[in-house]
Amino acid sequence: MFKMAILGAGGIAGTMARTIARMDEVESYAIGSRNISKAEEFAKEYGFTKAYGSYEEMLADPKIDLVYIAVPHSHHHQWTIAALNAGKNVLCEKAFAVNEKQTREMIELAESKGLLLTEAIWTRYMPSRRMITELIESGIIGRITTVSANLGYKIDMNERLVKPELAGGCLLDLTVYPLNFASMVWGDDIKKISASCVMTDTGVDGQDTVMIEYGDGRMASMFTTMYSVTNRMGLICGTDGYIEVQNINNPEQIRVYSPDASGHRLIKCLDVPEQISGYEYEVLASMKAIKEGKTECPEMPHSQTIQIMCQMDEIRRQFGIVYPFE
Repeated sequence: MFKMAILGAGGIAGTMARTIARMDEVESYAIGSRNISKAEEFAKEYGFTKAYGSYEEMLADPKIDLVYIAVPHSHHHQWTIAALNAGKNVLCEKAFAVNEKQTREMIELAESKGLLLTEAIWTRYMPSRRMITELIESGIIGRITTVSANLGYKIDMNERLVKPELAGGCLLDLTVYPLNFASMVWGDDIKKISASCVMTDTGVDGQDTVMIEYGDGRMASMFTTMYSVTNRMGLICGTDGYIEVQNINNPEQIRVYSPDASGHRLIKCLDVPEQISGYEYEVLASMKAIKEGKTECPEMPHSQTIQIMCQMDEIRRQFGIVYPFE
């Protein structure tokens, strides 16, 4: 049985724990927290075999096959490096790190040790990604010209999201999703990025707008906010119609429209397969890559993780935001 460990016992760790508890291929093996009582409570609630009161102690366990890094962005680099140095394969939550420098250090170490390291940007691993790609490649909406996406949740009351020392703000938590959505359509032939934000009182970005211009006159426009909910819609526009993706953060339905004399006609509607939570796909991809001796997952190769981080570095440069620990 594939033994999985989670480093960090917060909210997102709970989602992963609930997911792997329902996966026949995975054993909920170890949970690591900075507090042994919290680790033991987590282990009892989600059925983990081992509970550790420190991350270091958990990483020393030789039976672990994969560690899921579930701490704040500000600590991804530190604990991914520690896990790799302990000989562990790693699935690191998005955003992968806080800047390109950290990202390259993490990836270079994994590759030098022959260990898997992959970013847990779940939309890259879901069946919906393949479904969207197949629609685009079929030519059903003609030549694509424009992509737009938005994502918003009222989460500004979350302390982690407004603290600069924890790499808070919209960018690493929310804007990373539309950036990946656009990248999955357009690739990386970027000509220009233009970005602006509305700052919180604590000095992180509370709302972002990003426009990316690609070669051949193609473009993507994105909006994110942590002050309110949005419809989370993704729109892929072509010369012969458009594709709507309901909820870019966890696609629920994909609709294809074609213009005609009476307006916009729905010509195809695809429901996304039922899932546990959506996290299972990144776990299954990690397991497969490990069994094949790979250091990256083809669904989110290292080159793509670096590319998205470079985009976020440029966006943050335009915002004028530097995290205190950089």
